[in-house]
Amino acid sequence: MALSTLRAALGACAVAALANPAHGCATSIAQLRALLGDAGFALHWREVSMRDGMPLVVRVSEEEGRLVLRFVKTAAGLWAEGPAEFCLAGEHLEARIARERIRVGPAAPWLLRQSLGGGARFVLARLPQGQLRIGATGWSGVFEAGE
Repeated sequence: MALSTLRAALGACAVAALANPAHGCATSIAQLRALLGDAGFALHWREVSMRDGMPLVVRVSEEEGRLVLRFVKTAAGLWAEGPAEFCLAGEHLEARIARERIRVGPAAPWLLRQSLGGGARFVLARLPQGQLRIGATGWSGVFEAGE
């Protein structure tokens, strides 16, 4: 293949990537559900694996044209939140919140606060019976759909 042909092909790929930067990622609730192949994917999840009797409640919402991931500890307040990029990563879904965009609340334990300070990557994995495991560095929980 001639160098000029290779350059043209690479240029076309770059233009295609710019036209569709979110390939494999979602920027809206409709896109998230399409990405997962689940039109009924729940946007509210309640932790069932907590040991302290105060489950985390996780919400995905669409605000100002982007997806927001919010964790609230029942009876304690905000745990963490921020605009998240939801992308497929193998068989799982990853929600990434940039360091400068994450807000860690007072309900987050100190160690988690430290690990989320540089940004966050939450892995969401489907479990049997409709449950969801959500995990980040040093933490994971099992959740069921609902308020």
